[in-house]
Amino acid sequence: MLVDRKMLAGGIALLVSGMALVTILGGMTPAGYVGMTDDEIAQLRTAQQENKDYLNLSGLLIAVGFLLVLISFGARRRGGTKKVEKKAKV
Repeated sequence: MLVDRKMLAGGIALLVSGMALVTILGGMTPAGYVGMTDDEIAQLRTAQQENKDYLNLSGLLIAVGFLLVLISFGARRRGGTKKVEKKAKV
């Protein structure tokens, strides 16, 4: 099977790092409590939005890694083909 190993390794690395980030960020979701002031509520919403944005970026890492893994199975090395000249019949 033709597999570009460098591209496959890069894709797997992106997949693993993206999944690790999703796992870590999923457990670090900021939570509020009863009796928060308006300033604390604003800071909480900002922190929740930042966490959501980081989750989106890690999801993009996973998607790009998955695409690289898929592309690596169809990638072929360049320069491996030889030109064959046919001799003319006289």
